[in-house]
Amino acid sequence: MSRQHDKPAVAVPKLFVVATPIGNLDDLSPRARATLAQVDLIAAEDTRHSAALLRHHGIATRTIALHEYNEREASAELVRRMQAGENIALISDAGTPLVSDPGFRLVRAARAAGVVVSPIPGACAAIAALSAAGLPSDRFVFEGFLPPKSAARRARLRELAGEARTLVFYESSHRIVEALADFAAEFGGERRLVVARELTKQFETLLDGRIADVAARVAADADQQRGEFVLLVEGVGDAADGAKLAEGRRVFERLRRELPPSRAAKLASEITGAPRRLLYEGLEASHE
Repeated sequence: MSRQHDKPAVAVPKLFVVATPIGNLDDLSPRARATLAQVDLIAAEDTRHSAALLRHHGIATRTIALHEYNEREASAELVRRMQAGENIALISDAGTPLVSDPGFRLVRAARAAGVVVSPIPGACAAIAALSAAGLPSDRFVFEGFLPPKSAARRARLRELAGEARTLVFYESSHRIVEALADFAAEFGGERRLVVARELTKQFETLLDGRIADVAARVAADADQQRGEFVLLVEGVGDAADGAKLAEGRRVFERLRRELPPSRAAKLASEITGAPRRLLYEGLEASHE
């Protein structure tokens, strides 16, 4: 059968945004497999990493690298090729492209040039973790990766401390212990946390409990510090309670520049109505 007959039956060239497995290679959907086999070119975040997936499924389509360091330049060339009649698929190392992965600039450039962009849905680590976490999932906030430095990470967590919706984060193995310690410092140790590790892989683990307990368990077990992580934290409750806590933390941070922490927490609680324990608990955790 000729190459032309193998191409997707589309009226105009397309950019296919294809979700790939997050671990188990057999999670690639039949439609995604067919698309990757039929397009003229696959733009992959890391061609060497994606080669294993393509070999597993017997896909021989040529690949080209598209990552955060070359995306601006590569996007222009890929759009030119699609305008010339080629169909291209975009994949990331794992999961749905553009979700904490490169691809945004290519998709935007393709749409601006009039190229049809078509998603081929599939795995996403954040959604997979949320589906198994047992936390409220009707409304949630996806934050992706937090800043790598503790001070910036804690500042961002402080901004999110009053969020009523379930919070979803990605984290790497070399920062997981420090990140969980910062969660305890800024969210307090009582809130519920789920650590989803190595989803769909051999050593898949979901740890569930109070932030303080889960953080201590991960810190004490080197095996639980390996792999790729999705962290899910329950919201503070209803929106009114969340806003009250956020305002209380803001006032507390201002007051403790001039007052002893215990006095600052007491005054911030009286001013905003936020629980004093939650205001002071974060400071205590940060000095443990």
